[in-house]
Amino acid sequence: MIRIGGASIAPSFYMEDNNKNNQENKMPSKMARLAWPKAKYGVIVAILIIVIVNLLYYKDKIVSFFN
Repeated sequence: MIRIGGASIAPSFYMEDNNKNNQENKMPSKMARLAWPKAKYGVIVAILIIVIVNLLYYKDKIVSFFN
């Protein structure tokens, strides 16, 4: 808050930022009813997909390494 003479003036950008934060954090109503998985499960699934694809892609080199 800024004091000029006897009047106090609040910066206007504070109110705008506060309103923006409230609007950005709201989830659409249709999305709110969905059951979202935890982020750690997404990471585990992504790692498994990468490992499986690499095993399929480099299958011949992996088999020849053990022979």
